[in-house]
Amino acid sequence: MTKKSKSKPMTQILERLCKFEYITVVIMGEDVILNEPVENWPPCDCLISFHSKGFPLDKAVAYAKLCKPFLINDLDMQYYIQDRREVYRILQEEGIDLPRYAVLNRDPDRPEECNLVEGEDHVEVNGAVFPKPFVEKPVSAEDHNVYIYYPTSAGGGSQRLFRKIGSRSSVYSPESSVRKTGSYIYEEFMPTDGTDVKVYTVGPDYAHAEARKSPALDGKVERDSEGKEIRYPVMLTAMEKLVARKVCVAFKQTVCGFDLLRANGHSFVCDVNGFSFVKNSMKYYDDCAKILGNIIMRELAPQFHIPWSIPTEAEDIPIVPTTSGTMMELRCVIAVIRHGDRTPKQKMKMEVKHLRFFELFEKYDGYKTGKLKLKKPEQLQEVLDIARQLVVELGTHSDCEIEEQKSKLEQLKSVLEMYGHFSGINRKVQLTYLPHGHPKAASEDEARREPSPSLLLVLKWGGELTPAGRVQAEELGRAFRCMYPGGQGDYAGFPGCGLLRLHSTYRHDLKIYASDEGRVQMTAAAFAKGLLALEGELTPILVQMVKSANMNGLLDSDSDSLSSCQHRVKARLHEIMQKDAEFCEEDYEKVKHLHGLGGPSCKVCWCVSSSFVSFRTALVKTAGYLQLYHSETLELMLQRWSKLERDFRMKNGRYDISKIPDIYDCIKYDVQHNCTLKLEGTAELFRLSKALADVIIPQEYGINKEEKLEIAIGFCLPLIKKIQLDLQRTHEDESVNKLHPLYSRGVLSPGRHVRTRLYFTSESHVHSLLSIFRYGGLLDVSNKDQQWKRAMDYLSAISELNYMTQIVIMLYEDNNKDPSSEERFHVELHFSPGVKGCEEDRNVPMGFGFRPASAEVNQGSLEDLSKEKGMDEPDRARQRSPQPSEPVGIQRRSPLIRNRKTGFEGCSMVPTIYPLETLHNSLSLRQVNEFLTAVCRSCSESHVQSTAGTGEMGSSLGRAEQSQSKQLRTFGLLHCGDRLSNKQSLIPVPGCSSPTVSCGIQLRAILGHTTEGRVVGLVCLLLVSTVMWIQTPAWEI
Repeated sequence: MTKKSKSKPMTQILERLCKFEYITVVIMGEDVILNEPVENWPPCDCLISFHSKGFPLDKAVAYAKLCKPFLINDLDMQYYIQDRREVYRILQEEGIDLPRYAVLNRDPDRPEECNLVEGEDHVEVNGAVFPKPFVEKPVSAEDHNVYIYYPTSAGGGSQRLFRKIGSRSSVYSPESSVRKTGSYIYEEFMPTDGTDVKVYTVGPDYAHAEARKSPALDGKVERDSEGKEIRYPVMLTAMEKLVARKVCVAFKQTVCGFDLLRANGHSFVCDVNGFSFVKNSMKYYDDCAKILGNIIMRELAPQFHIPWSIPTEAEDIPIVPTTSGTMMELRCVIAVIRHGDRTPKQKMKMEVKHLRFFELFEKYDGYKTGKLKLKKPEQLQEVLDIARQLVVELGTHSDCEIEEQKSKLEQLKSVLEMYGHFSGINRKVQLTYLPHGHPKAASEDEARREPSPSLLLVLKWGGELTPAGRVQAEELGRAFRCMYPGGQGDYAGFPGCGLLRLHSTYRHDLKIYASDEGRVQMTAAAFAKGLLALEGELTPILVQMVKSANMNGLLDSDSDSLSSCQHRVKARLHEIMQKDAEFCEEDYEKVKHLHGLGGPSCKVCWCVSSSFVSFRTALVKTAGYLQLYHSETLELMLQRWSKLERDFRMKNGRYDISKIPDIYDCIKYDVQHNCTLKLEGTAELFRLSKALADVIIPQEYGINKEEKLEIAIGFCLPLIKKIQLDLQRTHEDESVNKLHPLYSRGVLSPGRHVRTRLYFTSESHVHSLLSIFRYGGLLDVSNKDQQWKRAMDYLSAISELNYMTQIVIMLYEDNNKDPSSEERFHVELHFSPGVKGCEEDRNVPMGFGFRPASAEVNQGSLEDLSKEKGMDEPDRARQRSPQPSEPVGIQRRSPLIRNRKTGFEGCSMVPTIYPLETLHNSLSLRQVNEFLTAVCRSCSESHVQSTAGTGEMGSSLGRAEQSQSKQLRTFGLLHCGDRLSNKQSLIPVPGCSSPTVSCGIQLRAILGHTTEGRVVGLVCLLLVSTVMWIQTPAWEI
């Protein structure tokens, strides 16, 4: 028992509970509990006691009757928790779903409950038949020897579960017969796809949920690099939130853990554990202590006539300051974010006509769409086998039918052979069907062939998220908390916990989407880790929280299939940039940032080519062992630079300007991460390539406004529709985030929640979305809107949308306005150009800041913040630095002009990322909705047909969201206001027969508002027994 009372979770929570100034915590020793009569136990006003094996529950009950303390966990109900039969009975009485089960009582006094008939592939228990697989559980909750029996068709035998021993939690046994002694519960086996969900409540209004690999899967406990069992964060559904409250109330256990099985679209409770704590979660320790402290104060202060009142729940309705200076309710946050820092992307194209490539194309149904993407290990292995075969044939036959160049085949082979295995998402092959072959580029010096079908093979590799990129994303996630209620103050010693409180109390509706690129998905996972104070590896977060499958073009685009407009733009840009004369005034008007070249583009390209030579020569001369970033070898570094040098200067002597972005990408990477090399020509190559990239990259998405819009809509039409849907559905107050009226007593805002939609994507989508806002007609610069004019000037001066670029839309509701008023809903548009450049750019334009001016003279400097926090370091409650009156890291002035301020080292901000700047802060929702509708309608009929179905977003976006998309045409503020003014119409009346319309739980957050209890002489005796040891996670939700 002492081991449990001194465990890390208990110690962490008790230490925090002691911070209530007038609460004294006393831990009763094991000797007193076992050997002293209850009359000798010291008296207390509040008792926390929980049963486990060896604990004298009878004595604890007697003590409670003697002293009559306030009980955190009811003691009498703990007798029922020890018996699985009673647990199932109570769950049934509460209407909570259970697996189908029957009880076999081998009790001589109840022979009618001991009828067992065993067949080869089934058992019959008291008339109920259970085909294999089925589960056999001892009726005693203390007995963890649970068996699962398999059918003969699957090989028979049984899986035997037990308490974890080392890294094992179950073993397989060939024994197929059920146990013949003892009483058991037999229940239907639920297919859960190999995961179990663990839910931990702290009072009826708070729950923490996670998933782990099911011990029935293979019996091997998955552990991370630190030896901890891997847990996955879980988002509870509406029904699961209601179940969490029901379990806590029904069993009268304030601190209570229970198990959920998710199977066949439903959730079933299969066990209730009673008193259970989460391990290795600082945020959970903070939450738990504050809830328990509030419960104790609320209950006992009136009894002692103490002048203490329940802390006001100022954040029950998420009121926050807007950038216009008024206070409104935050309703929705939509952010489109570019991925973090990555390794250089590399690409190789080749036309292939060999039969084996066509067979591979047909095998994976490439002819259905004319395109095929190969990423799976077995698919890449097939491509490698073909490449190996063709390389051999080229070496043995001088007149071979295959026409692929040997150098490209060898490059294809060598890239696919890198690392010795196919793991992660770091290589992919794309095949596109060309019915008339591929026209030869100007740089290729071969005779034109007869038109015949071929395949364009595009090999992509590199582009992996770097450790720096993970840190950027995680730290930005932490900083994003500060936009939510409570982000301005200090809660539990680190900023932004208003969001965490919203999330843990079911009032945060969060969905995270990412494109199918590995770097984008890992960025989304790292961001989620920082946003929600999760702990541990990124892979489990990615699996459980990031939606990236079946997006139907929402965030992905085929960059190798250019539209006709993009072809025209690239041709014109190529023509302009090949000039060997000074640019004329017309050129400067057409193409932005040309003045940065300082001369004819051809001359600049020649200088780049010359810099290539000196840079590569210096690289070759580098001798000895080199410690390159991200485990890159000198050979690989030389390969990528040699390839760029060959591709940039074509055989006809001209320059391929399409390689400029790749050149800038590579030199930027080496300047930032391999700066210790100090190679000759590095600075000059960086300067020249950046000047060219600042011209070429933005213009690839259109030179004039019409082109920019046409290309942008081609990339972003599905995303624009989804954003419009997100804004509209915020007013629907969907049931998944509301509290059922039967349980809303005492909750000030049961129907209120904040909706967050995060979209992680690549550079093309960010450029395109920004073009739509700039050129799509949201506001007219000539209509005397000076704020928008300044914003357009600011955006025009931005030369690069770097990693972690953010476009953020925030929707507020002013509850003081009439529901039908256009002023009821308020939209703000914010932007950040992302990561700062390798060298401080003095030409970065002055921003306008994010928050209105405050009384505070000094503003914190991002550079003051800690730069040493690792990407896996969790938030720590011991960080107690004072917080600014404004949200951390969201500056109201240019990021380049800041005063010094101490006391910021505990805040989570990103020293290398520019803060958000406000583009406009007085838009109406009707205005934004009409703008988005107009953008969608402006798309040509042919484009609408080509993207049919993408507006529905696929099943992964949820059926409810699909059904709502039809209402976009009738959307209006009066319609929304009517719904908001009649909340009852959104909440089903008690007794409604349809479980699918039951409202989710919107629970009151009692965390973070504690004023330390002024309870004179109040003593809280903590009677701590052993706990049923449940492995708990390092994840937060």
